[in-house]
Amino acid sequence: MKQILVLLGLIFFACNLLAAPQKVPAYDAILSNYSYDFDVKYYNFSSQGQQLKMAYSYLPAKGDKPVITLLHGKNFNGHYWTATANYLQKLGYGVLIPDQIGFGKSSKPADYQFSFAALAQHTHALMTSLNIKRSVILGHSMGGMLASRFALMYPQTTEKLVLLNPIGLENYLQYVQYKDTDFFYKNELAKTPAGVKAYQQKNYYDGKWNSDYAALTDFITGQIQGPDKEQVAWVNAKTYDMIFTQPVITEFKNFTMPVSLIIGTRDRTGPGRNWKKQGVDYELGRYDKLGKAAAALIPDSELFELADLGHLPHIEDFERFKVVFSKALKDNNDS
Repeated sequence: MKQILVLLGLIFFACNLLAAPQKVPAYDAILSNYSYDFDVKYYNFSSQGQQLKMAYSYLPAKGDKPVITLLHGKNFNGHYWTATANYLQKLGYGVLIPDQIGFGKSSKPADYQFSFAALAQHTHALMTSLNIKRSVILGHSMGGMLASRFALMYPQTTEKLVLLNPIGLENYLQYVQYKDTDFFYKNELAKTPAGVKAYQQKNYYDGKWNSDYAALTDFITGQIQGPDKEQVAWVNAKTYDMIFTQPVITEFKNFTMPVSLIIGTRDRTGPGRNWKKQGVDYELGRYDKLGKAAAALIPDSELFELADLGHLPHIEDFERFKVVFSKALKDNNDS
């Protein structure tokens, strides 16, 4: 009887252990002990008087397929492109996945003037170092603003531009008050794991939540409780400024390459919505309208709308995303 009770106790303990939420480890500023699914290498360069390291993964193409460069959003890093990269590799495409300076495993310089132009230049220099002369550029969220700036700066390098639920489809300072970096720094320092989950669950996934969504918050949660919390918060705060002060929508008419917009129409992402200018009743983040308006500005564009999907179609429903992504690439190969 004693042995049975001990065995039952062990089973009860194991069940509780499995059911209990697993604590996320603490992560430093460059996510040293946070694993990506692909090998990570570093491009070393000098900018603004500082020696910087740009983390990236590069999966070469097969045959004569082009390279697709995947540019991440503000609350993410290159790691969330895994399913997209695997799909592209299966079709023979090369894939370049950089972590921008200030993000992911790349350097986090506290004294740095962040701009989309500078990040575009870094990305282009990385491509040159890898002998990538032309590429399809895909940008998601903030990465869409960066991809747009890249395409405007380097039209000969940009074979095609694909914008996946990009922010920047509105000129935000037209509607919202300007906020100093100190404002965003205070907000970043106040972040909690529960708050990060609540924000993403509400704004990205329509109230739904699962282990895949949760995994994408691990690096944020780990840095919140990590040794470089203040440094990460400051750099995160500084990178807000370019979103508000460096619009790209005003230059969409200047794109010279084909552009595809892939838009989850449930998305309502609207930076600055909580501090709109007095008297402004314009509703920010109506992607069900913004995609159509943006496509109308671009000389050679096509719009793919995904009803009932939000800010991250490639995470929320990859099967639906890959269908339209394949069409955007003009590649109808079976998956």
